[in-house]
Amino acid sequence: MDNLRTFFIFGLLIVSLLLWEAWQKDYVRPAQQTAQTEAVQSVSPAMTEQEAADLPDMPSAGEPGATIPDAGVANETTAGQVRVQTDVFDIYIDLNGADIRKLALLQYAVDADQPDVPVQFLNNTNNPFFITQSGLRSETAAPTHYDVYQAESNEYQLVDGQDTLTVPLRWQSESGVTVVKTYTFTRDSYLVTVNYSVENNSNDAFSAYPYAQFNRTRPIDDSMLLYTYTGAVFSSNENEYKKVDFDDLEESAYRSDVSGGWAAMIQHYFVAALLPETDAGQMSFYGKAINNTNYTAGIRLPVLSAAPGARADSEYRMFLGPKETHRLEDAEENLDLTVDYGVLTIISKPLFIVMEWFYKLTGNWGWSIVLLTILIKLVFFKLSATSYRSMASMRKLTPKLTALKERYGDDKQKFNQAMMDLYRTEKINPLGGCLPILVQMPVFLAFYWVLVESVELRQADFILWINDLTAIDPYFVLPVLFGLTMWFQQKLNPMPQDPAQAMMMKIFPLVFTVFFAFFPAGLVLYWLVNNILSIAQQWYITRQMDAL
Repeated sequence: MDNLRTFFIFGLLIVSLLLWEAWQKDYVRPAQQTAQTEAVQSVSPAMTEQEAADLPDMPSAGEPGATIPDAGVANETTAGQVRVQTDVFDIYIDLNGADIRKLALLQYAVDADQPDVPVQFLNNTNNPFFITQSGLRSETAAPTHYDVYQAESNEYQLVDGQDTLTVPLRWQSESGVTVVKTYTFTRDSYLVTVNYSVENNSNDAFSAYPYAQFNRTRPIDDSMLLYTYTGAVFSSNENEYKKVDFDDLEESAYRSDVSGGWAAMIQHYFVAALLPETDAGQMSFYGKAINNTNYTAGIRLPVLSAAPGARADSEYRMFLGPKETHRLEDAEENLDLTVDYGVLTIISKPLFIVMEWFYKLTGNWGWSIVLLTILIKLVFFKLSATSYRSMASMRKLTPKLTALKERYGDDKQKFNQAMMDLYRTEKINPLGGCLPILVQMPVFLAFYWVLVESVELRQADFILWINDLTAIDPYFVLPVLFGLTMWFQQKLNPMPQDPAQAMMMKIFPLVFTVFFAFFPAGLVLYWLVNNILSIAQQWYITRQMDAL
């Protein structure tokens, strides 16, 4: 049992290390990079032969329009930008391609200490590079994401009393084909509608495939310790949630012909998703690596055709914002799966639903964590009681085990045999104290993922000095209290007979106190409340056992 208990604590320490490392990536380093990001001037790229690699493929042989055209000549014009401001977005659209190059989420600050500095979700600098790209792919002249559009104004703003805002951008060919690409923004919404309207005033039929994609680099300091997934995700009728990570795209390009679903690039807390119309028909999802530095994930919509003198339209939506569960559910089927709890989703989702219900009652995410911790403790009350009774029984055997240790000295084989004989005589299962804890571990870990993956907890305050449950306790009160509860709980448990293990157990409270001092307050709060409840239950059971 001593080895199992030590292994359990080591496992907890490793999990904590992984979470702390990821938290450093998501909170500390992005905040430090904000000033650098703002200092970099955006440049409208002209398409070179190398850059043309990020254009989506035309249909393969056998499909309509199978002839693959030349990528075309780069347009050397730097066309300028259009700024769009809504209640949730501050956006810059580059007229080279009429695509979003910068997008700030106005309701999400970089951190609690910089409430006026919004998260820069999309960015055409290298911190990291992450933009939208879209256009029409055709054998004839058609605007890709490198062609220049014209705008009626260089600034658009959603004003009070206005629920929607449209931004029309125009491209025209020498032959007389006009393409109007219109963005539509809605108040209090992270959904953006993109419409292509083609008016063919040429003498020839026009045919093109609309496409849209996200182009990004790997996250900064990407490593195997990152617990939250960053990469491409695709959802279809055949596979409701398929991850295709950057390494997969480097090995081979991804393509899937589908009749519904969505494509996305996701990261911690935020998602950029392409949502075709439900009746769009047959289309393709794709992803690829470009020189192993940039990665795309996109959609190719059904062909858009217009006879001479005719018009045609194609439309899709984008979700560009936080992974708020209800917004995702309302936006598209299965989009809420981007709140990625990993293999423990089946446990984590119900936990979040209950925690959200507690939040509606209390109006405070900190108290909802406390109440959910209490509820989890009640669910496992009997199982924990079994564990604590076993530990109490083991504790009563400590004098006898000490005597055996003195009797057999350094002969570990005889000591272990005598110890097992004593357990059989006293009818004590040495694993009885650890197995119930191991059974509860999936729930504890699932709750961890809820705390670290739910954007609703980001910069949520609790009480007094704690103004961000995802940041460290500025005065280290919670970590110190946690260390004290861990030390006190050890006093209720039997110490290992092995001197090395006993010494290790004694220093664990100090190690965890120092470690948790740099841990998000929400996670420390969870463990603190759990420890207090465990101490109360164990102390009560130990008193009962001592009275027998």
